[in-house]
Amino acid sequence: MFDLKIAGALLYDGTGAPPRAADVGIRGDRIAKIGELSAAPARESLSAHGRCLCPGFIDVHTHSDQSVLRAPEAPSRIFQGVTTDVGGNCGDSAAPLNEERALSAEADGEEVAYRWRSVAEFRACVERARPAVNCALLIGHGTLRAGVLGYTNRRADPGDVRQMVAALERALDEGGWGLSTGLIYSPGRYGDTDEIVALARAAARRGGIYTSHLRSESAGLLEAVDEALEVGRRAGIRTQISHLKAAGRANWPLMQPAIERIRRAIAGGQPVAADRYPYTASSTSLKIILPSEEAAGTTDEILVRMRDPAWRSRVRERILAERSPEYWAGIIIAASTTEAGRHQGRRLNDVAAAWGLEPVDAVFRLLEEDRLATYGIFFSMNEDDLWRVLAEPYVMIGSDGSIRSTEGPTGGGHPHPRSFGAFARFLRAALDGRTVPVAEAIRKMTSLPAATFGIRDRGIVREGAFADLVVFAPETARDRATYEQPLQLAEGFTAVIVNGVLTLRDGRLTGARAGRFLDRGSAA
Repeated sequence: MFDLKIAGALLYDGTGAPPRAADVGIRGDRIAKIGELSAAPARESLSAHGRCLCPGFIDVHTHSDQSVLRAPEAPSRIFQGVTTDVGGNCGDSAAPLNEERALSAEADGEEVAYRWRSVAEFRACVERARPAVNCALLIGHGTLRAGVLGYTNRRADPGDVRQMVAALERALDEGGWGLSTGLIYSPGRYGDTDEIVALARAAARRGGIYTSHLRSESAGLLEAVDEALEVGRRAGIRTQISHLKAAGRANWPLMQPAIERIRRAIAGGQPVAADRYPYTASSTSLKIILPSEEAAGTTDEILVRMRDPAWRSRVRERILAERSPEYWAGIIIAASTTEAGRHQGRRLNDVAAAWGLEPVDAVFRLLEEDRLATYGIFFSMNEDDLWRVLAEPYVMIGSDGSIRSTEGPTGGGHPHPRSFGAFARFLRAALDGRTVPVAEAIRKMTSLPAATFGIRDRGIVREGAFADLVVFAPETARDRATYEQPLQLAEGFTAVIVNGVLTLRDGRLTGARAGRFLDRGSAA
């Protein structure tokens, strides 16, 4: 007797092997049997005739730490087949937090109704929220550094590093999966390579992974890739390069040399992988336009500097010298939390023209009005490079987005469409023959991330594995979110099972939320 039987599916098992016809029987939270099960009784049956069955997708690069508490039903993930969400990326994690930097968490302009300090306390909050997807947490270098040094631009001394290492070790012991860096963001950018290596070694001792938003994704891309590989070698740790890309037309020729560096490292025996989202636009804070040293300090400290005419004149000249006129035409205002929010979804050039300002001056105004909280969508990548990177066998899909809904506290703003469509978009491209074969595309979203991050018994359809499964219709599975209308759920995913529980059936949420906070130290 099975609790759930899925009958008549074309099964992609997640390994990259060709599909085969098979039924799948589930007991509890595990896959009990795969084969011809037409005569086997089940408490509940699901017909998958004419449809494909595969492991639930694993999103290895997200920023869902807080939004999972605001939208635990996770429709943006479930509707495109994602069953596991890895947060804490780019050096910024929800925990650990010391008393001085205690979190008054904000998600989409509204305070999260939880307070925590440690990873253990954050985990308890997630478990109380009962998310529909499994959640894993990386520990952010920027979070660790801010807890010890604040947002100051200074080198960490040995005592500072020891404090960060101790905080990281506690966080990993409480369930963190590894160390993430955001070396383009404050305060992570102020840490040197030796500081990162010391922390990565601590993560390696506990079997964790090192993931890095590189120090540069533009003119310094090759040097930044070299640094990530150096950290991995010196620390003896598995290394994941986040959203591998070359930003800015002048830097597109650097993409192939970057790929070749990674290939050589892998050929030499170094465990290296990468992730990428299937779009040519990125999304991050407009604050990234400021020179790195000018972004040091707290929000109030930066805003005080911005109001100084001499500072603004000097920084303005530098920004204009470092960016071509075409740069400004490729920016959409993505999200903000104050009056500036009326410009969400508009091109920066149009906002500037309406104000009678140059684009750089409009950026200053937006950041001031929004207390630095304005986000942008930046069109800066090459389409051919996108598909070249996604075809690399070590590259998996990471949305770089967050869990969202189409309504409620996470249903506002004008986010990048990747939160709603990254996995559906890549699958659709494979189904249409525009990228790697379907079996390989599914491997990149399932067993590859599971193996890279050490997520046991997930990302594969085999007897004894956790029953995280997706049923999709190959003719209709696709993303619907666009840059113009990003708050649109994917379609064609007819059933999603998380830990053996039907979470989506016939394209509709069942109301069940069976996700778990995944503990690196256990299979669960």
